[in-house]
Amino acid sequence: MLSWERNRLGDLVETQKGYAFKSGWYCDAGRPIVKVSDFTDDSVDSSNLVCIPETIATDYLKYELETGDVVVQTVGSWPTNPASVVGKCVRVRDNAAGALLNQNAVKLSPANGFHRQFLFYLLRGDDFKTYIIGTAQGAASQAAITLEAIRGYEFDVPPLPVQQRIAEILSAYDELIENNQRRIRILEEMARTLYREWFVYFRYPGYEKITRVPSPLGDIPKGWEVKKLGQISENFDRLRKPLSKMQRAEMHGEYPYYGAAKVFDYVNDFIFNGEYLLMAEDGSVITTERAPVLQLVNEKFWPNNHTHVLRGKLPISTHFLYLGLSEVDISPYITGAAQPKITQENMNRIPFFCGPQKLHENFNRLVESMIRQSQIFQLQIQNLRRTRDLLLPRLLSGQVKLVEN
Repeated sequence: MLSWERNRLGDLVETQKGYAFKSGWYCDAGRPIVKVSDFTDDSVDSSNLVCIPETIATDYLKYELETGDVVVQTVGSWPTNPASVVGKCVRVRDNAAGALLNQNAVKLSPANGFHRQFLFYLLRGDDFKTYIIGTAQGAASQAAITLEAIRGYEFDVPPLPVQQRIAEILSAYDELIENNQRRIRILEEMARTLYREWFVYFRYPGYEKITRVPSPLGDIPKGWEVKKLGQISENFDRLRKPLSKMQRAEMHGEYPYYGAAKVFDYVNDFIFNGEYLLMAEDGSVITTERAPVLQLVNEKFWPNNHTHVLRGKLPISTHFLYLGLSEVDISPYITGAAQPKITQENMNRIPFFCGPQKLHENFNRLVESMIRQSQIFQLQIQNLRRTRDLLLPRLLSGQVKLVEN
């Protein structure tokens, strides 16, 4: 069996830093530009990429990205920050292939004998993250790592067949996660379409026979009302309790610990049990579509104090709140520049079109199966991610012995 050899990353990859494309070149159509702000947790969100004219782009094709490229962010928030971005490693998917890489990131291309997918998982591992923390410099909101520091990372390299096997194992988890994410998007779009038809366009069963009457937000079907979120929801913010990183380490367990936008950790106790809607209160409070950051959960969980905890008041369901808030432009309700915040007072002012009780009951029955199936897929994703993340360091360190083909 071939041994693992100590190597320096710079000896196994070629690097290409992104270019500082001029904002004056930006246009609506042309060659897309990938900025670090377009990075997701592990890939690229291509829904809002800026472009430059093709006539200009032809002079910068060395910055072009291909499917499977590995990219590391070199400037961002400090690595110990829960919203860490500096040192983040992402993998380019088909949706960003052909785009050009902007500044504050570097593309790493492996040499012969070094597997590209293995490289991606290597730079997602805890050992590289720890190394980055030790090399990053700068303020909390603007830390940076140098190209020399990235190239200087040392690690044990397994033989190419083992690299390939490790990549295959971890990629299998990622493929299952992506498949479930696609299914969730389809189910949620079905539910959102139904919400828009009934509660935005007022095209619900029997709408043709109902006359319209004036309201503060325009004409609505007779018998309908405009209500505020505070009237149709229960708020449980008073029960929230933040836990420090040290406390969470001492309480490590099976129940998710939710922050404003995601699960931050798992603890051995819970505050809530059941279906609730979490709406980000501060920090990451708005999506690229200008909607609030929402998490629909149905389990035992512990929320911190950066997310509002809501539930619908019957006949208004929590599903209705989730779908309705997904349609809201939340920007008018946000306060604070350096630290965006949605106060409980502002949140409670958000208006909703509400119909008769029977209509809501029918709507709840129709969307429940869609949401329930979506939640099952989401739980599967959480389990897959946890298993993959537990397996990752064991594979990279050689603790899990693999047969070389």
